[in-house]
Amino acid sequence: MACSLLIVVPTLNSHALLPKLLCSLQAQSWQQWRVVFIDGPSGPQHRQWLQQCCADDPRCSWQPQSPEVQGIFGAMSQGFALAAPDEWVLFWGSDDWAAGPDVLQQLMQALPDQSAAGPEPDLLVCRGRYANAAGALGRSTALIGSRWFSPQKLSSGVDLSAAAFRRLLFWGATPPHQATLFGPGAMARLNGYREGLRLAADLDYFLRLSRQAPLLVRCLDLELVHMADGGVSGQQTQRRLQEVRLCYRRAFGWCWWVPFAARYVRRLLSLVVRP
Repeated sequence: MACSLLIVVPTLNSHALLPKLLCSLQAQSWQQWRVVFIDGPSGPQHRQWLQQCCADDPRCSWQPQSPEVQGIFGAMSQGFALAAPDEWVLFWGSDDWAAGPDVLQQLMQALPDQSAAGPEPDLLVCRGRYANAAGALGRSTALIGSRWFSPQKLSSGVDLSAAAFRRLLFWGATPPHQATLFGPGAMARLNGYREGLRLAADLDYFLRLSRQAPLLVRCLDLELVHMADGGVSGQQTQRRLQEVRLCYRRAFGWCWWVPFAARYVRRLLSLVVRP
């Protein structure tokens, strides 16, 4: 496990949430990680917290978000540019945290050793789970695993080609970006999110990446991250639906309605049948 991991966290006056994220990382059995906070125009109290956090733990750093890139996905695009050539990248929100003390170790063990033969995955997709304000865990998110849509079983791990990955996207599957590890290969092909999309830029990224053959997407049966429910995307339903429709139209033309409908059928099923 010679790889290193960069965790990019966009922030905006969210210092009250960040200790939970940071403590979950500091408790990990695998410690070769670093965190970069990309901060929007936050107030003095938040900036003071960031400065103190980075002074206390040298693995943490922060920088202001460039005015040339807007929103959460703009901050994430800025984070792509900070990764070293051999570094893997996770994008977490201020209200996300590691699902257990050994999840990073399990995650990095799923990557091939640099001296080993065989292709290196471009994306490593795990599972995430939403949690409410009281900490109760809710629905799980994963790229594959629903018996209604896919015969693959996550328990043994699945490697997907670009074509197989795109087929899953067509049938409404979407990798949870907070549970997706971006490898050097993916970032070499596509190292930023499309401007103008505030809520569905992650879907657009995966759809565009799926055209970049050869591509290897490895799915891992690991619950990597817990994510607070009720974020901004859940509060702007109309805009999200418009952006999702636009992404599918760009990717699939007149067939856009198939992945659009399948996406929300999946969502409903995930609420009824929880793993």
